[in-house]
Amino acid sequence: MSEPGSPLVQVLAVVGTGLIGGSFAAALRRVGQAGRVLGVGRNPVSLQRARELGLIDEIADLDRAAAEADLIFLATPVGAMAPILRDLAPRLRPGTLVTDAGSTKADVAALAHEILGDRCTQFIPGHPIAGSEMTGPEAADPMLYHGRKVVLTPLEDTPGLLQHRLIRIWEACGARISLMTPEAHDRALAAVSHVPHFLAAAYMAGVVRADDADTRLNLAGTGFRDFTRIAAGSAEVWRDIFLSNRAAVLRELDDFDQALRLMRATLEGDPDPAALEALLEQAALARRFWGGRSQM
Repeated sequence: MSEPGSPLVQVLAVVGTGLIGGSFAAALRRVGQAGRVLGVGRNPVSLQRARELGLIDEIADLDRAAAEADLIFLATPVGAMAPILRDLAPRLRPGTLVTDAGSTKADVAALAHEILGDRCTQFIPGHPIAGSEMTGPEAADPMLYHGRKVVLTPLEDTPGLLQHRLIRIWEACGARISLMTPEAHDRALAAVSHVPHFLAAAYMAGVVRADDADTRLNLAGTGFRDFTRIAAGSAEVWRDIFLSNRAAVLRELDDFDQALRLMRATLEGDPDPAALEALLEQAALARRFWGGRSQM
């Protein structure tokens, strides 16, 4: 627990110093709520760059992070979570808070129970709903989380004081906090994040495999750019997300397939202009309503 007037986080260890982890460190530094920042990762070039950019103070390993940090932030692909938790489990100090930024939560919560055992009370799964197609330390932005939602999915036995502490830390970054169960999070994110990325990637792959791909890409405008932007994200990260949340993603793809069939039917055979327009208008109104609400 920090003393009055001291930073919320005395020693922060960021595991993964790219866009997400680097932005978290930068956000806390911007408001004076991070003391010393340790960077942990598997890429020494990336870690050195994070240090040069001032995102971290020192390069460390997991042993040192567990020994010194009062907050450990895991900003790694979901598939890397298990070995990291196994390394941390026997070394965690009492009172050290561990959280993550993974895009799936039920699997992470299960890993925490399985690997951390009694120490899973020190782990609070989290997911900042913010990002970019950019990667690496250079993409870090101290304002990335400002005004953005961060979902926390506390475990059943998470102490209230620890949960409140993490909420204060995220709010210092300018984030708005939502609390959900891991399962509810994964169902919702499959619909509004995971499947859109899956479709953007599939569409982009289809375009570049066409015989006239160069012609298509030369004619592409802002609509194509906006629709395919998220396909430029990290393949490793999204591979792990799709596999981790496979059941929910497949359910959403089934629902999308039904919607696509319904819309396609208005063009097949004898086209039905009225039905097509009605579906388009329904989608347009829903998007406008969401767009207005999301700016509030």
